[in-house]
Amino acid sequence: MIAPALILDDVRVSYGDGDSVVHALDHVSLSVDPGEFIAVVGPSGSGKSTLLAVAGALTTPDSGRVAVAGEDIGDFNDTELARIRREHVGFVFQSSGSLPSALRARDQIELAARIHGKRGRRSNEELLEAVGMGHRAKHRPATLSGGERQRIGIARALVAGPDLLLVDEPTAALDRRRSHEIVTLLAEECREQGVAGVMVTHDLEVIEHCDRVLEMVDGRLTPAR
Repeated sequence: MIAPALILDDVRVSYGDGDSVVHALDHVSLSVDPGEFIAVVGPSGSGKSTLLAVAGALTTPDSGRVAVAGEDIGDFNDTELARIRREHVGFVFQSSGSLPSALRARDQIELAARIHGKRGRRSNEELLEAVGMGHRAKHRPATLSGGERQRIGIARALVAGPDLLLVDEPTAALDRRRSHEIVTLLAEECREQGVAGVMVTHDLEVIEHCDRVLEMVDGRLTPAR
C-alpha cells in the first residue's frame, strides 16, 4: 500500500486562554493519499487557514500527530520544518500578486526551482506547457490575466515535484469560467503527478472537481453534507 502524503491525527490548535480560548482545530484527523485532490469548505474563522498552516509545517499544533511524506514532524525544529516545506510541500496562494513583477513567466519557474534547491521530473518548458502557459513564457505578470498569473503560481508550486500541494482560495479573484479551469488544472495535476492536494475554498461551484469534500465548522472537520 502507498502511504498517505499527509496525516493529521487528533490535532488540536488553540489560541487565547481562560474564557477567551478559541479552538482553531479541535481534534482534527485527516489522511490524504498521493493523487487525491480534496476540498475543505466552511465559513470564515472556522479553522481552514490553520489547517493549511499545520499541514504545511508552518504552525506546530498543541497536540496530535502530523506526518508529511511519511515523516512525523511533531518534534522537528525550525530547520527541519523548513526542509519539509522545501522538499515536500508546494503552496498555491490566494493572491497571484505575490509573483515578482520583473520576472518573465519562465524566470518565475527558474526562481522557484532555485529556492527549493531541486526540481521535479519536468523541465521549466514542460511545466509551463502543463499549466497551459507555454505560449506566454516570455511575458511578465503585468501583461498576464488573473487566471494566467494563477497558472504561473501553480507551476511555481509544482516545480520541485512536491508530495503535498496546499491551495488557499485559488479562485477568489477569478470569474466563473477561469475558476473552473484553474481547479480542473489543479485536480488533473495532482492525479497525473501523484501529488496529494488540499484546497481551501469558499467557492462551492468548483468542488465538483474534487475527490472528496470536507467541511470545517468551529475547528471540527467532517464530511460535507
